[in-house]
Amino acid sequence: MHPIPESRTRLLTICFVVLVSLACFARADAATLADYEHRVSAAIAMIEQLQAAYDDKDPSLREHFVITSVARIREELPAKETIQLNAQSIVVDNTWLHEALQDCEKTNNSTGTQRADALARIEERLRALDERLKEVQSGRSAVSDKDRDKGKLAEILRRPDYNKPVTEEGSALGRLWNRFLRWLFSLFRVSKPMTRAPSPFLSGLIQVVIVVACVVGIALLIWKLGPRYFRNRLGRKKQKREARIVLGERLEPDQTAADLLAQAETLARNGDLRAAIRKAYIALLCELGDRKIVSLAQHKTNRDYLNSVRERARLYSSMRQLTTSFELHWYGFQPVAESDWDEFRSGYQQALKAGSG
Repeated sequence: MHPIPESRTRLLTICFVVLVSLACFARADAATLADYEHRVSAAIAMIEQLQAAYDDKDPSLREHFVITSVARIREELPAKETIQLNAQSIVVDNTWLHEALQDCEKTNNSTGTQRADALARIEERLRALDERLKEVQSGRSAVSDKDRDKGKLAEILRRPDYNKPVTEEGSALGRLWNRFLRWLFSLFRVSKPMTRAPSPFLSGLIQVVIVVACVVGIALLIWKLGPRYFRNRLGRKKQKREARIVLGERLEPDQTAADLLAQAETLARNGDLRAAIRKAYIALLCELGDRKIVSLAQHKTNRDYLNSVRERARLYSSMRQLTTSFELHWYGFQPVAESDWDEFRSGYQQALKAGSG
């Protein structure tokens, strides 16, 4: 086998270098807007595959997949490249993507949440870029102005949703917190919207203030409504009351003041006005007892009940007249006329109104 001459070897090397250079230039010349958009879409798909790779229980396989996928994304979207748009060249800077991928690789494999958040931020920015590139392509079909196409693409590449720093986004929880703060400040009609995330100190301070305000509000509600709630609960438990004895008359547990007054009306229609006045007077005491104005007890007399409302001037005045009428007609056996019953019934209604005041 004859050795290859040195001159021919040198010639072959030069040809190989030239072919490689031509291949690189050929790819550069083929980097059209459609090709760039296609590679951005492919990078998004690979990011989605990386996010799904965390379901793999084998850490070594998962890490190997991450390394190979990141290398493919770098190959698809170089840090610097030129895009041909209607015979004009536009330089695209993908340095942010390479830096974000580098940070993602440096993330410890045990902190899967941090790496997942980093991949989510990269995917969000790539999708924003992909949507804008599709807008440019759809606009080119209707407008053929070269300078306008170039200006629109340059404008898209300068938009905040594509060029914003990765560090401003934070974790998924941080993004939700920032949205909540924007909503909270919008309630107070802030004149200028929040364009940047608040500092960690301010966010922490606002969070502490909100938590303290909620705790204080809950404590005030318990302090204000708690006693009423427990009183109502105890009141419902006490609805099943026992029989009561008022001025020597037994009242059944379910018997009300309205029932007693109805019985008094029946007695009056039947001509027993003396018993009607007694029954109506007991109905008044029962009503005042239900309203917690007086405390009913078997040993108490009509004067005991009257003295217990002495501090209520209007009620005391009305009840004193009724007590006097009751004593004269029941204990004094003074004859009762129809007008006496009408006057007692009118005084009964006045006493109830005075007890409500």
